[in-house]
Amino acid sequence: MQIFDTHAHVGLIYSDPIEQLRVVQEARQGSVMRIVSICNSLHDFSKVYETLRFSPAVYHAVGVSPSEVTSPGKDWQKTIEESLKLPNVVAVGEIGLDYCKKYGDKRSQIELFIAQLDIASKAGFPVIIHNREAGKDLLDILKERIPKEGGVLHCYSEDDIYAKEALKLPLYFSFAGNLTYRNARNLHDTVLALPLDRIVVESESPFMPPSVYRGQRNMPANTIETVKFMAEMLGKDIEELADQLWKNSCKLFRLPE
Repeated sequence: MQIFDTHAHVGLIYSDPIEQLRVVQEARQGSVMRIVSICNSLHDFSKVYETLRFSPAVYHAVGVSPSEVTSPGKDWQKTIEESLKLPNVVAVGEIGLDYCKKYGDKRSQIELFIAQLDIASKAGFPVIIHNREAGKDLLDILKERIPKEGGVLHCYSEDDIYAKEALKLPLYFSFAGNLTYRNARNLHDTVLALPLDRIVVESESPFMPPSVYRGQRNMPANTIETVKFMAEMLGKDIEELADQLWKNSCKLFRLPE
């Protein structure tokens, strides 16, 4: 069985490079054979990429998250464009909108988001999308600007009605450990409503641990618990489901199976 963790903040789990490599090793021991490393800032990307660039299990996304809207970094657009040429960089992300916290103003976030969608379109890369309490604005922008390579709504938090509209775009839906929470009714309904070939999973580590690890620092290795829960929900064999999720993830990031 092979599991693909499509979203892990390895640099936030541990800052020490040796510990980061250990996280990847432990993930592989837990059947998580591929990880997409996510960084909120370009500064973090350069550090984590240097540590993990030779790991065959790790791929990378590069981008500026909405949390960094007031300080994206000098020549940030050029930095993203150049970083997309590096080996094993597979997406622009995470990018998006976050109206939950006071990250700059809405206009600045939207401008940052659109600029990075345009970079992804020009370079021919999919996008990894962050959405917190910004669903309508985000979907309106994606309808106009999403790259033809598509993208993924990471750590999906909307409902099945929103998903029905988002399915009209070339988007995948990624579910994290919060899918396993009893009160996540909107997520349960969404998984049951989505076509299986549009679903992927993620750890969102060190955040969003599955319920069995709630209160602990989350790890990529824990992604298997989300797959187990999803398999039970869907009445699927876990290995059959893991295989489908693996294929979906490889297609999303244009990787060989």
